[in-house]
Amino acid sequence: MAGRFEIHRAGDESYRLRLTDAEGNIVAVSPSFKSLNKLMDGVNAMRENAATGIVVDLRQQQA
Repeated sequence: MAGRFEIHRAGDESYRLRLTDAEGNIVAVSPSFKSLNKLMDGVNAMRENAATGIVVDLRQQQA
């Protein structure tokens, strides 16, 4: 089974997106979205960028 995008209410008029892996572990939680349309824009952006995203190691830059 693949991971999934879960839509949750984050108050009276906002929503959050939760990405889970195949075992149901939470991988990422979005900021609040004011509308379902904006949330779906976030889903589409994650789908488009996840496969081509680069890994940036910032451990050495911390003071």
